[in-house]
Amino acid sequence: MMFATAIVGILITMALALARALKGPTVFDRILAANMFGTKTILLIAAAGFLTGRPDWTDLALVYALVNFAGTVAVLKYVRFQDMAAGGE
Repeated sequence: MMFATAIVGILITMALALARALKGPTVFDRILAANMFGTKTILLIAAAGFLTGRPDWTDLALVYALVNFAGTVAVLKYVRFQDMAAGGE
């Protein structure tokens, strides 16, 4: 019951993050909301894994966390420099 309640709470915060991603006044607000949506997805995978008795889904959540982090850094670099090969001058 506790994991089911946690999943409902995570889904509500995912909806709020999606609303911020669609409404965000700046592109950085939208990227931050998309990153938060990805983080909540990781929590959702982990909670659903424990709810269904499959704690090995935690490995999938960790892989998704690494992909989410790398993707967010890449998008932020592209938005700032408009080029993926640009240096950090």
